[in-house]
Amino acid sequence: MYTDFAAVYDRLMQDVDYDAWAGYYAALLHKNGVPQGGTVCECACGTGSLTIRLQAAGYRMTGIDLSREMLSVAQQKARGNGQMIPFVQQDMTGLHLHKRQNAVLCTCDGLNYLLTPERVRRFFRAAYAALKPGGLLAFDLSTPDKLRGTLGNHTLGSRDEDIAYVWQNTWNERSHTVSMALSIFVREQNGRYLRLEEEQTQRAHTMEELKIYMEDAGFAHIRFYGDRTMRAPAAGTSRWHGTAVRPKE
Repeated sequence: MYTDFAAVYDRLMQDVDYDAWAGYYAALLHKNGVPQGGTVCECACGTGSLTIRLQAAGYRMTGIDLSREMLSVAQQKARGNGQMIPFVQQDMTGLHLHKRQNAVLCTCDGLNYLLTPERVRRFFRAAYAALKPGGLLAFDLSTPDKLRGTLGNHTLGSRDEDIAYVWQNTWNERSHTVSMALSIFVREQNGRYLRLEEEQTQRAHTMEELKIYMEDAGFAHIRFYGDRTMRAPAAGTSRWHGTAVRPKE
């Protein structure tokens, strides 16, 4: 996943307001008693755009991702920012850390890339084991409405001065998944365009399913919020944020 275009991923995501997104996660951490200076592991960290910002906000971050190429970009960005952040290649469903954390995050649709209920359950169990008693799990994911209706069976595209993409999606109602075929065109110095191809699949999970999986893993105080709000999700919202706590022993 992301193997071929890790180097251009940040250019494709340049319109994302990572400052606001990191600020929201910092507010969630504060709201749930995670202190500045606390240890936080971010799963599905990608190129580390949130990880780096949360480290700058005072948290001791670790970044986890399945893609070695994405982690390489993240490490270069952190060093360029004067930060020493451990970035570790792991499947987050088998998350294993040397020390228990104050918080585990799963950001940027990480849960959507877990395509079976069992893989989601495995992640929640692993996150629970990685947390200190009283520690926080926080995540975000695209909603079923977004995957089915906004992406669904649609073709999306964008063109900039030196990069463009065509994004073709196919919704499968039986499996509740959307298959995405991306063709990315990057202008090189000689004026020619390099074409990159990437295929991804995301699964729609319901709040009811996620709540059951978290409760079965042992979590308590489960809450869901609308896109970067502290309010319950409104109908039709495109993104949910969730939090849960490992009970104190």
